[in-house]
Amino acid sequence: MACLSQQTWIPLNTISSSSPRGIPLSTTTTTTTTTEEEEQQQHHHEPPPAISSTTRLEKVFPVYAMGLIPDHHPASVLDRADPIWVAVCHQAKLEAEKEPVLSSFLYASILSHDCLEQALAFVVANRLQNPTLLATQLMDIFCDVIMHDKGIQRSIRLDLQAFKDRDPACLSYCSALLYMKGYHSLQVYRIAHALWHQGRKVLAFALQSRVSEVFGVDIHPAAKIGEGILLDHGTGVVIGETAIIGNRVSLMQGVTLGGTGKGTGDRHPKVGDGALIGASATILGNISIGEGVMIASGSLVLKDVPPHSVVAGIPAKVLGRLREHVPSLTMKHDATKDFFTHVPANFKDEKPTGAQNPDRNDGPSQTTAFSSLLPRAQRREIHSAIADLTSTAASTLLRRFPLSNPTIIFYLLNPIKFMLVKLVAQEVDGIR
Repeated sequence: MACLSQQTWIPLNTISSSSPRGIPLSTTTTTTTTTEEEEQQQHHHEPPPAISSTTRLEKVFPVYAMGLIPDHHPASVLDRADPIWVAVCHQAKLEAEKEPVLSSFLYASILSHDCLEQALAFVVANRLQNPTLLATQLMDIFCDVIMHDKGIQRSIRLDLQAFKDRDPACLSYCSALLYMKGYHSLQVYRIAHALWHQGRKVLAFALQSRVSEVFGVDIHPAAKIGEGILLDHGTGVVIGETAIIGNRVSLMQGVTLGGTGKGTGDRHPKVGDGALIGASATILGNISIGEGVMIASGSLVLKDVPPHSVVAGIPAKVLGRLREHVPSLTMKHDATKDFFTHVPANFKDEKPTGAQNPDRNDGPSQTTAFSSLLPRAQRREIHSAIADLTSTAASTLLRRFPLSNPTIIFYLLNPIKFMLVKLVAQEVDGIR
């Protein structure tokens, strides 16, 4: 960094520290000089100090001239011990050269700071500020929390790495730090979580509220979330108070980890390491989602899910087992035929629900809604027969056609199954 004085670049380390902030209030002098001094100045014109040809940032930063500071200087933003921070700074410089209009933004957000923690605090503070909650106040709070918490310092780097590795839309560490609202929401949650455990619950709730307003993400400060998390897109994500999320978990937009509304206390899901939760999936209740589980988009999960399995549907059912142990790292939301080695057997629920189970009385099922006059035993027979038929059809299709995404078969056959149940039930009711 440097200041401009009479068309001459002056590095900060040469500026006198006697003035406030180490910057002279005026770069001009009004004192008179002697005739001898004037004559000497006329005969000795010293050229302005040369600028290294390797430094091009003076073209981009006409005020800041970041390239004039040697890396070993205390004011340097580069910390060789932190490769992620070094990469962020390098990428910010390259982006500033490509887009000079963003140079001031990139300097203020990244290049003027000494470490990743300060840059993150600045970015999220400016995104969450409002007329009554100033960015300077927020940045002081954020820096104070992050700088005294080694766990958060580790998590913000692992999360940044997760975004860089797993999100194809993430161009670089720098873009994730500056623009990814899922990353911002997650890091503000970590700060709010620390404040919650410090007893500053009102401030933690205030941060939760601002994140919900600005980013559309609602994470309770008391929730427990591991490291290396990808909150892709972020919009519509809701995580309840007693929810627990393991390490290396990936959550898409619209995911809800909520309660059923039937109880208090420990009432939210527990998600194991390496799980992949698809878009708009809803997981309700104090249930366990095993390690390495893949939950299909739009699923409603109400029961425990065994490790390394695939679940889909409303309500969700286990479709098969995964060969890869950490689906959150591969981000494969579809599945090959090999994944579903047990699908034909699992397609027909071995523990029938709704009208199939005479011991349950959860209200009118789809079959009873179609024909409430049929005896329960007869309705159960119809439903079982149609389930066998669709299961056989699914198995046959999987054997004959090498589908790249076998799950589409079940999405297609499911409405056909219920339509057949309805038609057969109506026909039997008419004959009876």
